[in-house]
Amino acid sequence: MGVHIGIDLGGTNVRVASVTENGEVEEIMQEATEAEQGSRYTIEKMIRMVESISEGKEIEGIGIGAPGPLDPTRGVILDPPNLPGWDEVPIVKHFADHFDVPVQLNNDANAAALAEARFGSGEGYESVFYITVSTGVGGGLVLNGKVLNGVQGYAGEIGNMILNPHGYQYSNLNKGALESYSSGTAMAERFHEHFGSYGGAEDVFSLVSQGDEKAQRIVDEAIEYLAMGIANITHIVNPDVFVLGGGVMNAGELIWVPLRDRLEDYLYPGLVPHINLKPAALSGEAGVIGAALLPQQ
Repeated sequence: MGVHIGIDLGGTNVRVASVTENGEVEEIMQEATEAEQGSRYTIEKMIRMVESISEGKEIEGIGIGAPGPLDPTRGVILDPPNLPGWDEVPIVKHFADHFDVPVQLNNDANAAALAEARFGSGEGYESVFYITVSTGVGGGLVLNGKVLNGVQGYAGEIGNMILNPHGYQYSNLNKGALESYSSGTAMAERFHEHFGSYGGAEDVFSLVSQGDEKAQRIVDEAIEYLAMGIANITHIVNPDVFVLGGGVMNAGELIWVPLRDRLEDYLYPGLVPHINLKPAALSGEAGVIGAALLPQQ
């Protein structure tokens, strides 16, 4: 039996894992991405990592989860903000030429979505919408075990969903986009505005647990917009289950309880009893597990 390789390419670190047919991580390696050294330097490093982790084994396929935007059909990384200088990089060709096995590229959120749908909290459901709320906000829709990519590969880019056309704007996002309100980055920005110092989502939730009203307003705003976003997706897709992951969602009842309450206010009444929100089950391994599954779709 051969080995399935999953690669999780991030702006800071790259992880390579061998994954079993049952979605279990056998072995995993991590190194710094060093994206500033250029795409060829990092890709050569990734190839060496794959060679090391698969030594003595036959590779069945290689999947790569990477930051968008990218083109999964052509296997090309386009121009992701957190991989500066990586413009039109044909990453799949590099791996396919070197290893001569099936290679698939997809958005990192889509890879995590596939893992959660197959082996995590979405297991057993026909339609799974995965949402990650961390540094940014990303999403992925899995239907009958397959990721919905969209024609240009942009399906699931919910972070750019416009919820307040007169609101905040970050980087290349639309004004008032979901990510500009509900992401960890957005909460950190609000923290600086309200407290005059720098901190992240964890600091905000810590103050909320101590009864701080300014911190509570930051969390309330993030939850309000996340509820709007989930309601919009519900009315468009109406999936069996939403699986929510990412660092912000680790705040437990401080976010889950009010999120469910606010979400009900934005749904058709007939949908309220059926809305199904679940925490992600695979935590930090979803990216490499889902990447390994990409060539098997």
